[in-house]
Amino acid sequence: MWPFILWLEALMNTLDYTCVFGVDYQDARTKFLDSADRVAGRITTYRHPDETGPSGEELAIDVARLGSADAPRQLVIISGTHGLEGLSGSASQVAWLHTIAADALPPDTSVLLVHALNPWGFAHGSRTTENNVDLNRNFVDHSERYPENTGFSEFAPHMLPQDWTPQAFDQLNRAIADYCEAHGADAQFDALTRGQYDHPQAINFGGSKREWSNLTLEAIAREHLGAAQKIGFIDWHTGIGEWGESFFLCFNSDGSPEQDQAVKWWGEARILGQRPLGLQRPNYQGLVFSGLSAFLGERPMVGAVVEFGTRGREMRRALQLDIWLKFRARGDSPKIRMLREDMHDAFVPVSSSWRERTSAQAVTITDEALKGLSNW
Repeated sequence: MWPFILWLEALMNTLDYTCVFGVDYQDARTKFLDSADRVAGRITTYRHPDETGPSGEELAIDVARLGSADAPRQLVIISGTHGLEGLSGSASQVAWLHTIAADALPPDTSVLLVHALNPWGFAHGSRTTENNVDLNRNFVDHSERYPENTGFSEFAPHMLPQDWTPQAFDQLNRAIADYCEAHGADAQFDALTRGQYDHPQAINFGGSKREWSNLTLEAIAREHLGAAQKIGFIDWHTGIGEWGESFFLCFNSDGSPEQDQAVKWWGEARILGQRPLGLQRPNYQGLVFSGLSAFLGERPMVGAVVEFGTRGREMRRALQLDIWLKFRARGDSPKIRMLREDMHDAFVPVSSSWRERTSAQAVTITDEALKGLSNW
């Protein structure tokens, strides 16, 4: 362990976090495109047809290809599924681009970097899309009956108070505590976070149709992954885990060959028996992982959502604040600005230590996936 810690500290000292983290979506996008260009990445841009940024700027998903499009092994790395978390995910992509040479990839392996999968949320400082949809719950069959989550109805009436006060937040806390007492902590965590399709002004809403980002990811898979026979996957997120430390959520089936590969890439301790916040992992619905896997058909995909920890169980308050700012906040008072800054810091801490540590870990995690994929 000590050699790894020393190596990580050395890498942290070589990465200037101000060069890899953007201050906002536009700055992060520029850093990503410039970094991809430095290593001869080929860029494809998917512009949002309807939405713009806060100042009217273009919103887009940018895709950078490194290596041959005909490579049988391809690693897909996604940032910005949860909007504003993309400041960290983009930095993870850019940090890796800063450390790799243009000709460093194995001849049968390529990398596809998908930047800002949810560009509206990224630019407007929200986890959700322009429709308050959690994109990581949107990849379900919208022509079928939606997955049920009756437990969420216990929390929904308390999600969106008229005013943001400690007393209003306590109402949700009491509802959660009552549910936990009646059904247990694991069941409460599952009901709150697995995804829900009945309350469009609450957290973890999976939508009533496929979002533009969902449709665009399918187009990306069709246009860029046609030759891929084996696919690796990383989706960068923030929130779950110890502060500044990576936490893996691998959604390959238990005991499957793909899960075995993930263990080879990243280690048993990271992949098996994951307990986010010390609780049983929820039965998440509509994940990007599931959607991309479906787009690929029978071709095997190995990978994980990789979180970088921030505030632990306090993140629930930040999730609620996100929707409150969207639906209840009026004007730009000092209180509103303070709440918005606090929410942003909950998802992407401004701490230089957090940013240096997470970007260095991202480089290591990406290299481990690339090595594992090339040996698969």
